[in-house]
Amino acid sequence: MMSANAPISGMAVLAAVLGLAAPALAKNAKVVFGTNWLAQAEHGGFYQAVADGTYAACGLDVTIQPGGPQVNNRALMIAGKVDFHMGGNLLEAFSAAQEGIPIVAVAAAFQKEPQVIVTHPGKAKTFEDLKNLEKILIGDQGYASFYQWMKAAYGFTDEQREVYTFNPAPFIANENWGMQGYLSSEPYFVAKETGWEPDVFLIADAGYSTYSTLIETMADTIASKPEQVQCFVEGSIKGWYNYLYNDNTAANELIKKDNPEMTDEAIAYAIEKMKEAGIVDSGDAETMGIGAMTEAHVKDFFDKMVAAGVVSADVDWTKTINTSFVNKGVGMELKPKM
Repeated sequence: MMSANAPISGMAVLAAVLGLAAPALAKNAKVVFGTNWLAQAEHGGFYQAVADGTYAACGLDVTIQPGGPQVNNRALMIAGKVDFHMGGNLLEAFSAAQEGIPIVAVAAAFQKEPQVIVTHPGKAKTFEDLKNLEKILIGDQGYASFYQWMKAAYGFTDEQREVYTFNPAPFIANENWGMQGYLSSEPYFVAKETGWEPDVFLIADAGYSTYSTLIETMADTIASKPEQVQCFVEGSIKGWYNYLYNDNTAANELIKKDNPEMTDEAIAYAIEKMKEAGIVDSGDAETMGIGAMTEAHVKDFFDKMVAAGVVSADVDWTKTINTSFVNKGVGMELKPKM
């Protein structure tokens, strides 16, 4: 990873160019950010902030530690080996609260969960139409979470669900089947494999209102190092603006270095889809800045999950978030005027 060892004078120049505040920390504090999967465009804002010196400008020397099938960076954060972690969505935060683990989300890089249901072209016009499909391939984790909400909110059934083993072949072979997917993954693969574009239904747009790609840290870190948390959050926010709207070449090179199987084509596709669907920059983020979180939004999702039987009503969801580091409009000037 690139290191932030530039002299203070160099940082000041960089800060002026990027529209950053003067360095808030007197030294380059070394911190580790653990992601929850292999490096990809969906991690781009964090790589951007490393690549262009945004973290360094406020005093952090950040190392990104990729996750993967055999890596549990969340457990490493709990053990004190990682300072910040990329959470999947609010269900993980609720689960930690139920278990008494003091993990706190301090920013939401994604306003929308990138989970989708894909179909063959023309087989459904609306999300509710998906109930007319013969089968929908849903993995075990999806069945325990968002599919329970689909049942409660829309009337999907257990009988319609077919177990998804992350092999799209059954979906491709059956034109009246649907399949769960990730916005930039399954639709891309199906199109490459078959030559036709699947129809894509984002479950967030149907009401599955969780935040996603959360910046998590431990409650003790917030209490003992609030300036460090603020620097990391604001650096990440600015990183996301620059990644989506400005020159992201250096960040993409770091992504490909950490994940050699990642291609320029796949990265470009993911960025296009994130922007098109408003994954990062939509809703509250349009007025309060990327990373925005509100208690009302979290409570809305919590109530939906309680109604769906996914989360216990006695979980204290208020312990899962701290909104004091976001909602300040940081970095909005980095977004080009339309």
